[in-house]
Amino acid sequence: MAETTYREAIRSALREAMRADERVFLMGEDVGRYGGAFAVSLGLLDEFGPERIRDTPLSESTFVGAGIGAALGGMRPVVEVMTINFSLLALDQVLNNAATLRYMSGGQLSVPLVVRMATGGGRQLAAQHSHSLEVWYAHIPGIKVVTPATVADAKGLLLAAFEEPDPVFFFEHATLYPMKGDEADGAPMQIGRAAVRRRGRDVTLVTYGGSLPKTLRAAEVLAGDGVDAEVIDLRSLRPFDAGTVVESVSKTHRAVIVDEGWRTCSFAAEVSAQIMERAFDALDAPVARVCSEEVPMPYAKHLEDAALPQPEKIVAAVRAIL
Repeated sequence: MAETTYREAIRSALREAMRADERVFLMGEDVGRYGGAFAVSLGLLDEFGPERIRDTPLSESTFVGAGIGAALGGMRPVVEVMTINFSLLALDQVLNNAATLRYMSGGQLSVPLVVRMATGGGRQLAAQHSHSLEVWYAHIPGIKVVTPATVADAKGLLLAAFEEPDPVFFFEHATLYPMKGDEADGAPMQIGRAAVRRRGRDVTLVTYGGSLPKTLRAAEVLAGDGVDAEVIDLRSLRPFDAGTVVESVSKTHRAVIVDEGWRTCSFAAEVSAQIMERAFDALDAPVARVCSEEVPMPYAKHLEDAALPQPEKIVAAVRAIL
């Protein structure tokens, strides 16, 4: 495996998919000449041309809808939405068309669409560019929701998304783009399988996406205190691998869920409910959650840091249930 960055791993997956299948094309805001808002598509226009790397107007509902139509017509479109906050303008297309057409057509139609977008805070981009709304999408049957947290997963899970017959929504935490790591070997991974990133015996820490590095740092701090934390990276929210979480909690007897979404109706709440339903007798303490503060994301750095889950908050939550 070669070391690369998270953004380069995604670009590599896009390039491989486009070389392998001429039906694959990329469309979205600034994906062409500019190279993408986060430089993911840099250089792809020169290689594949404007027919397959298409800049779109600033109209999310329109170009997500065009992607759905192209998928219905036999293409394999990749739609890039600049940030998750702006994707809400396309929720009608997602909920009422992309997610439902297979069911409403009795299986006659499929929508092999991949929608990529940046998510999460931590970059001082304030309240219109910084939220983690993946749970809104995870609520919708008929689509898959993928949240890669490592360089290898960024490539392997995106390659897997191209093999799906139904829509896959691919959430890239924006703080991860410059992160370096080993690239996947080129084989698609399986969507819907969580990964144990750190083995432990005293408490299970469950997280995904941009919160994984913070959770691993918290586990190292806890290790210095003699607390052995197991860290689970969900990798996808729909499907959600509850089995891996329950197996871990059954061993450690305690759980803390780290989720950058707001606490109320968060994905952490769903994970907590699954643990309560499937592993209640194994618990020695209530399930704890570390989530973002319930405010619009602040611009000021110290306030943004205070609003987001941080390693010290995770450590404090673990100590409270021990």
